[in-house]
Amino acid sequence: MVTENTAMDDFTKAKRKAKFQGILSTLSWKNNDLLSFYEVTSIIKPKSETYLGMRTIPVSKIIGSEGRYHDFSSAFFPKREQLRARWCSVDSAVINDVILPPISVYSLGGYYFVRDGNHRVSVAKAQGVEFIDAEVVELDTEIPLKPGLSMKELKAKVVEYERNTFISQYKPSYLPMGDIVFTTPGSYPEMVNHILVHKYYINQKIDHEISFEEAAKSWYENVYSPIVKEIRAEHLLAAFPGQSEGDMYMWLVRRWDEYKRSDSSISAADAVRKAGDESGKGLFHRLKRYIAYYLSKFSKD
Repeated sequence: MVTENTAMDDFTKAKRKAKFQGILSTLSWKNNDLLSFYEVTSIIKPKSETYLGMRTIPVSKIIGSEGRYHDFSSAFFPKREQLRARWCSVDSAVINDVILPPISVYSLGGYYFVRDGNHRVSVAKAQGVEFIDAEVVELDTEIPLKPGLSMKELKAKVVEYERNTFISQYKPSYLPMGDIVFTTPGSYPEMVNHILVHKYYINQKIDHEISFEEAAKSWYENVYSPIVKEIRAEHLLAAFPGQSEGDMYMWLVRRWDEYKRSDSSISAADAVRKAGDESGKGLFHRLKRYIAYYLSKFSKD
């Protein structure tokens, strides 16, 4: 009975810490959520996995979960009252020195995501345990992770990595990289694919094969720049806050492909205008010009 009461008190304290941590995170604009393993891997896209077997890992380096990331705070304190029974059961076992089975985790970038054993990790965290036994499967990644990392920050890290990889591999001094900026993961590899497709079509019309550099220059001058010019002419970025011209280029190329299924003759300029109209951009700018007109008139009066 004493053990049960202690476990109940431990859970209440841990849940209170989760709530307090949430308040502090809100006030400091920091992330208080565990990372979702599936969301992270959908962005990072590991290429291989290796079974490492049984290891003793630092509890402080467990930053996410495969399926219970909504149930615990970023410090792995319980957030939901529904967790009490299971949590207290594990806590009672620990108090009574019952040997529990090891947890199961994925290792990613030097940090860990729980596959099985979320409650055991939470209890260990609440009791100040520094290390825990785990069965580890390692996934490869060159993207640096850290505790408290938000999905927005992770996406930015992936984009930076992909940009640096492109620059390192292709050494694009022949492209104005300051004008080609993406904020969405996967865009730089997709850009390479656009260049290679452009290269393929050029090679179909000539008797020699052009280099990647020549294809990239042609793609920038004859594909990317004209579409960006239309984006600017239509003031399309105003309808999509936070997006770069590169992001809009990628989005419009995909829309253009969709439009061409029903109208193969549609031009890039027409695709930009059509996409803008569909997004409500036309109404947005008419309203903007209307307000600007009356503000300027009022200031003159």
